[in-house]
Amino acid sequence: MTTTRPHVGDPFPDIALETPEGGSVKVSDFAGRKLVVFFYPKDATPGCTTENIEFSALAPEFEAAGTALLGVSKDSAKKHQNFIAKHDLKAPLATDAEENGLSDALGIWTEKVNYGRTYMGMVRTTYLVGPDGKIAQVWDKVKVKDHAAKVLEAAKAL
Repeated sequence: MTTTRPHVGDPFPDIALETPEGGSVKVSDFAGRKLVVFFYPKDATPGCTTENIEFSALAPEFEAAGTALLGVSKDSAKKHQNFIAKHDLKAPLATDAEENGLSDALGIWTEKVNYGRTYMGMVRTTYLVGPDGKIAQVWDKVKVKDHAAKVLEAAKAL
């Protein structure tokens, strides 16, 4: 399946995701607010743990900037619950485990190659969504160090 990735100015897809508590969340739930949606490959791996801890540490500043946070991976709701509890994460998480889900619509669930092995995986990507539900900024192939702080500055400027 080839997906045309949305660009700045395009509406962010409004596809429901499962919350760790078993509910659902989608971008339209945040209408009228800025939203940062950060996609990461897997709970409890070093880079993903660091990224989630950094966003969680800055959660009060994002809130002060009128910006909600949402971390997304393909991990199960139960795995998210354990990850949140172990690291006392403050940034809410959601599961995008459904086939043809949000990461598929964004074109960031894609074929990867590592040490000659081909597999499907998440491209670490962050979206800043404006209060109008449109993409204001995209960070592709994110490097974790200081990423959350850079996203906070962009959110404040929006």
